[in-house]
Amino acid sequence: MTLLHLCRPEEWERALTAGAYRADSLESEGFIHCSTPEQIVATAQRHRAGQQGLLLLVIDPDRVGPETRYEEAKNGEAYPHIYGPLNVDAVTAVQPFPLQPDGSFLQPVIPAGKAEQESRKKGRKNTEGRREDRSY
Repeated sequence: MTLLHLCRPEEWERALTAGAYRADSLESEGFIHCSTPEQIVATAQRHRAGQQGLLLLVIDPDRVGPETRYEEAKNGEAYPHIYGPLNVDAVTAVQPFPLQPDGSFLQPVIPAGKAEQESRKKGRKNTEGRREDRSY
């Protein structure tokens, strides 16, 4: 499952220069807070309310170097936590996460992972061995 993290553009620029992303929470709590696609809007509303200019990091958990654990939060949901600096090559996409005029955030469209993209490109063979177009 894809992991997501919100940050400011200057934080991501520092990560690109350093080769690893270090959220403030890594120093203060020992891990980087992440969310699943289903959790990201509520997370943004709770922890980034009113903040403009955010970036959404789309993270492939199979590429993350440090240990990742799902841990229960106060609201009873299990959230992914990355226990170390996030290697930038685990970030498969970076996209704006804009604040809406009414102060809310919208559910982002998350790009498909590489394996899923390859599968879609190839299509699926039908019983006669012909390729079916599965691009929808």
